[in-house]
Amino acid sequence: MEIIDGKKISAQIKEELREKTARLKEKGVVPGLAVVLVGDDPASQTYVRNKKKTCDELGYYSEEYILPADTTQETLDALIDRLNAEPKIHGILVQLPLPRHLNADHVIERILPQKDVDAFHPSNVGKIMIGKYDFLPCTPAGVMTLLDRSGIDVCGKKCVVLGRSNIVGKPQAMLLLHKNATVTICHSKTKDLAEITKQADVIVCAIGKAKFLTADMVSPGTVVIDVGINRDENGKLCGDVDFENVAPKTSFITPVPGGVGPMTIAMLMKNTMTAAMIAEGVSEG
Repeated sequence: MEIIDGKKISAQIKEELREKTARLKEKGVVPGLAVVLVGDDPASQTYVRNKKKTCDELGYYSEEYILPADTTQETLDALIDRLNAEPKIHGILVQLPLPRHLNADHVIERILPQKDVDAFHPSNVGKIMIGKYDFLPCTPAGVMTLLDRSGIDVCGKKCVVLGRSNIVGKPQAMLLLHKNATVTICHSKTKDLAEITKQADVIVCAIGKAKFLTADMVSPGTVVIDVGINRDENGKLCGDVDFENVAPKTSFITPVPGGVGPMTIAMLMKNTMTAAMIAEGVSEG
């Protein structure tokens, strides 16, 4: 059993991006990211801080907007329109979830597709479906990078994705399919779930329930990728996988924390770099 170190792999990617940023600066290009947070959700505030810190580390230009929870749709729309028009900003990220009175779908669609570094805009989702994309959603892209850099080839393998969200489950299934895996998507209405997961070579667990995947659901030698971030009965951070009992049966497994989580922000930075290069018409050079 090998634990996949997401911190280490994300650090490698960030170093590669830092070097690339230095080369782009010689051509007068500085990747720019704007992060918008509405409300005072502590977890979201932490995410925003981490994104700004990472931008600073990589040499990106960044702007952050912390708006009050009672911000109107019109005010938020006006900010997005301004950022869409700002040439220094190549990527726009609106931190989800938004307060209930704001329409998240409307906000996602208002961001220009070429600045949508979350890859949530319907245009970008469609491109992912047909395999002709500029950006990938950050968490599924992080999972694919972890697999790739750990030497795990999914071609011809049976891959089971637990969860069907638009942010992780569905795009994750498409990315595995693009790599020639045979993919099964399971969800809350799936019958005989353990019979399906026991046939899997690779399981990506993104269901949002603490320690949901148990040892009796996994066959020996399976690769298990845990996307979940939950709290257990003692308030301790844990994933969707019962790590302690599942890990001994696996060939590779990601921990929580320190697995998929660090990859998500690294992929956001990669998307921002891609957006800057497309917008400015430069190659990596």
